[in-house]
Amino acid sequence: MAERERRISPPYGGVFVPRTRVLERDDVARAVWRMAHEIVERNHGLDQVVLVGLQTGGCWIADRLADALDTIEQVRPEVGVLDVASHRDDIGLRPVLPEEATDIPDDIDGSCVVLVDDVLFTGRTIRAALGALHDHGRPRSVQLAVMVDRGHRELPIRPDFVGKNLPTRRDEVVDVHPEGVDLGEMVR
Repeated sequence: MAERERRISPPYGGVFVPRTRVLERDDVARAVWRMAHEIVERNHGLDQVVLVGLQTGGCWIADRLADALDTIEQVRPEVGVLDVASHRDDIGLRPVLPEEATDIPDDIDGSCVVLVDDVLFTGRTIRAALGALHDHGRPRSVQLAVMVDRGHRELPIRPDFVGKNLPTRRDEVVDVHPEGVDLGEMVR
């Protein structure tokens, strides 16, 4: 959960209290490295592969994936960032997030875009990301890389590359950051 989501998640203004460290820093690095290898294998190299990190939680993961891909293939794919706040279908059901910067490479037409996010939960953020992405062009294909897949899908969306499958309760919160992955609750 990114900082801006944490500030407005119920209970509003609550504090995230970690209960369990699920992945350590080295585990996150290994997951990024593995996902990078899977991206190369699935796409037979990096020709026309573009990484797009979702604001705000997926941006640092997209950068780490790009670094790993550069080490593996000696080619650093273009990296963009995408804010999906205005494309969400639950705007009336939850607080509207302030918009962050969107910076998509100029021409994604015909590219393979790998959307990158920290946590896949209901799938609604990814649905919004697909809508926002198509405002910028028509990629040849779209793949999804997430650090944590926690289940509880409300839409038929499945990730292509996963760092960790983590079954959770609906009321639990998963916090992904460069130092690791924590599981806990929001409390007032």
